[in-house]
Amino acid sequence: MVGLDIGSKTIKVVELAKEGNSWRLKASGVIGFQGTSPDKAKDQSELAALAQIIKKLFKEANISSKEVALALPESQVFSRTVKFPPLTDQEIDSAVKWEAEQYIPIPVNEAIIEHQIIERRDTASPPEVVVLLVAAPRNLVEPYVRTVQMAGLTVVGVETELIALARSISPANQTVLLVDFGARSTDIAIVRNNQLSFTRTIPTAGEAFTRAVAQSLGVEVQQAEEYKRAYGLSQSQLEGKVKGALEPIFRVVVDEMKKAIHFYQSEEKGEAPKSIILSGGTAGMPEALSLLTKMMGLEVVVGNPFAKVAVDAQAAKSLAAFAPLYSIAVGLAMRE
Repeated sequence: MVGLDIGSKTIKVVELAKEGNSWRLKASGVIGFQGTSPDKAKDQSELAALAQIIKKLFKEANISSKEVALALPESQVFSRTVKFPPLTDQEIDSAVKWEAEQYIPIPVNEAIIEHQIIERRDTASPPEVVVLLVAAPRNLVEPYVRTVQMAGLTVVGVETELIALARSISPANQTVLLVDFGARSTDIAIVRNNQLSFTRTIPTAGEAFTRAVAQSLGVEVQQAEEYKRAYGLSQSQLEGKVKGALEPIFRVVVDEMKKAIHFYQSEEKGEAPKSIILSGGTAGMPEALSLLTKMMGLEVVVGNPFAKVAVDAQAAKSLAAFAPLYSIAVGLAMRE
């Protein structure tokens, strides 16, 4: 399977081969681009330009399959958990169709709606089935699919970024908090036994961190981006000036993480996450892990999307620095 992750600044692709119950990495690649993502494209020519970049990436990365799975930007998809009485799988299929209207903020005929059963609580009082409902506007899905088709590829699956992420980096028998730092938004999820149980998206992300450094230090955005990557939240670098600019923004994200855990425990009656797993470009900022550990009082690690994948030594070496960028693409390629 091939997973294609079209971000707002980079496109990532991963091809995996299934061997028994495990996966092996066949090929991977990442490419930066200056254009617009499919959902922001104004016309066909912008989609065509993006299709050419995808074509180039497939060629350079030596991707052999033309069938791909895609991820949709979490900030534009509606995900929520819904509780039903103890119905059969078939009855839940029907119930979701009837009930979806009251849970999603767009007309049902303008949405593509999927669901998965998270948990059957037979011993609860009263017994219930917890279902994850995901709805995406058709006018969001269509430009993504069209772009990929223009690149000469076939879309065989579409899902949300967080569903893919949970598949690649969450451990099997635990409850964890996933945090994916994108360029324009940060996605937060609580994952229990590899299943999404709660999601939220906030608009504070990589670009906000960079802007804060640029304004605080009076430097150009490009320079601010380099400072952010090199010095991050380190007190000892540049007299702690970069840390001073970043920390207030970082606290906004931390507050949202705390709110997510509180909501999940109080409203969903879920167990508290045992650890926090980070993904995305900003996850690699110096001292981000230690500061987050201190603020949250939980173990914090950067997710390794290749932990469940056999990777040969040479590829592992070249991937080391970019691993967090590939989490969504790997999860997409793992779809059964």
